[in-house]
Amino acid sequence: MATDLLEETDIETQTINTIRFLSADAVQRAESGHPGTPMGLAPVAYVLWTRHLRHNPRDPDWPGRDRFVLSAGHASMLLYSLLHLTGYDLPMEELKGFRQWGSRTPGHPEAHLTPGVETTTGPLGQGFANGIGMAIAEQLLADEFNEEGFPLFDHHTYAICSDGDLMEGISQEAASLAGHLGLGKLVYFFDDNDITIDGSTDLAFTEDVAARFEAYGWHVAHVEDANDLEAVDRAIEEAKAETERPSLIRVQSHIGYGSPNKQDTAAAHGAPLGEEELRGAKENLGWPPGETFYVPDAVYDHMRAAKTEGQEAQREWEALREAYEEAHPGQAARLKRWMNRELPEGWEEALPAFEPTADTGEELATRKASGLTLEALAPEVGYLIGGSADLTGSNKTDVEGRGDFQKDSRSGRYFRFGVREHAMAGLSNGMALHGGIQPYAGTFLIFSDYLRPSLRLSALMEQPVVYVFTHDSIGLGEDGPTHQPVEHLMALRAIPGATLIRPADANEAARAWAAAVTRTGGPTALALTRQTLPIVDRTELTTAEGLHRGAYILREAAGQPGVILMGTGSEVQHALQAARALEKDGIQAQVVSMPSWELFEEQSETYRRKVLPPSVEARVSIEAGVTQGWERYVGPEGTAIGVDRFGASAPGETVMEKYGLTAERVAEEARSLVRG
Repeated sequence: MATDLLEETDIETQTINTIRFLSADAVQRAESGHPGTPMGLAPVAYVLWTRHLRHNPRDPDWPGRDRFVLSAGHASMLLYSLLHLTGYDLPMEELKGFRQWGSRTPGHPEAHLTPGVETTTGPLGQGFANGIGMAIAEQLLADEFNEEGFPLFDHHTYAICSDGDLMEGISQEAASLAGHLGLGKLVYFFDDNDITIDGSTDLAFTEDVAARFEAYGWHVAHVEDANDLEAVDRAIEEAKAETERPSLIRVQSHIGYGSPNKQDTAAAHGAPLGEEELRGAKENLGWPPGETFYVPDAVYDHMRAAKTEGQEAQREWEALREAYEEAHPGQAARLKRWMNRELPEGWEEALPAFEPTADTGEELATRKASGLTLEALAPEVGYLIGGSADLTGSNKTDVEGRGDFQKDSRSGRYFRFGVREHAMAGLSNGMALHGGIQPYAGTFLIFSDYLRPSLRLSALMEQPVVYVFTHDSIGLGEDGPTHQPVEHLMALRAIPGATLIRPADANEAARAWAAAVTRTGGPTALALTRQTLPIVDRTELTTAEGLHRGAYILREAAGQPGVILMGTGSEVQHALQAARALEKDGIQAQVVSMPSWELFEEQSETYRRKVLPPSVEARVSIEAGVTQGWERYVGPEGTAIGVDRFGASAPGETVMEKYGLTAERVAEEARSLVRG
């Protein structure tokens, strides 16, 4: 019966309706999800995936592929249907398990969980920024490695975005930068269906989107009907021919297309259609109404041509790569290292070693030590590339000899992200996901609030983005409480999979960078001082190598310790001074530098008990941030010194003293604990 109903329908219509109803059936079965956008945009996705997108379902990680980002991640079943039909490792049972425990079809797409998903989307605007980062990576790698006759990097980045994506601030930041950079291999589809969760977009979104993107410097095209396949195809061809500007194709679609009562309404957006309404939609579009998860054999044959075509495209690319290896063996070896993020032999020898203040009389801010380390490390680790959100001089993130990456200078290796912290982090995720680059991104620690959603996704996607956060405490001084981070260290520690490192001196800062470039399974955040700090004399104390274990005994007690003093960053110096004062009182103090809780928690229980012996209950911690969380390490009998209120505008040393972040306060608290 199903075959009879479809026998006069052309293969393209059959395929588009298959995408629509696989999506709607999965949402209905899960009793949750978003059927409307897949039903409305199926024709656009079909044209892109069958006529333009270069990919290989047999090898989702092929470097030469085009990238496809579903920024409107709530429409995940659109992507899952395409992946299934074109032959990725996503069998029908996975579609039937949509949104269920253990399935590879979660409610919103997750990178590396589902084959063929390029990035984790759902928080609107994130995928929009990720795609721009991917396009930047393609351009940078093309400049770095392509040689005449060997266009190894020559691919497009496509994305589907919604009204909601374009309302989010991150997309506006990212779109502005993309226009400035002239990213011509970027093609985005704006699903203009006039509907959001609350109802018509007219409730809150009446701007001229096309004019806005033209003002950003984008090429803008308009398709009046998403079902007009040839118009969609022409718009894509026109966008691909535009090499100097990114392209936005505004496509007018009908959310919940075919649904007899819910088409063009908010009811089709974020909830199942309902059995009767879904049946009515199938009848309207000539689809077997009693069938669920139905795929005609002809549709499988039609769509799985992508496997053969993709395999052939990759075979041609691999042949090009092999010829490249013969013609340019040095470049090819370097390319392999970049793509694998493979550190060169002896790279650690480039790390600077800083002389102790006791010998030189000079102190050094950890942001300055970080910048000097990056200067030394960058030539060794070429794929470590990044920039700052208009704070280059403060973050110390530039590298001598690296020009700016600009529209007219793709050879630049430094990014001027502008005052766009959120976009900076979203673009960095895209660069990391593309492969071949380990990006770093600099701003003040206080502005980690502005980029936190993207940093969270760095962790969720296990991407090795390095966040360089300077001005890390009330010690920055006169700028006052608006710029003085208080809760931010703990907020970053609360993100699963993120590693926060707050070095205590210049040599710990150098080791922090070493830790960052070797940790490839998630983001690393460096919290660095504006104010200068003494450089610890390591001839008397423990080597800074201990940073890699998260916490280490910096100063051993002369005998059995009576108290443990622990701290991070700029406050470790006070713990050391307090230990010396306590020793004069006959109190033996063990000083622990604790730059990274996350690294410490990875150590064996034996090591952790050695650093923080349970027998010593008298413990004092000091950190220029909220004390919440320190009870884990100071225990019920210990004391946490910190900042549980906002800062103040005054010279940094004055603020620190007024807030009790001093060696005298540490010693006083220790005496109180030891003597009861």
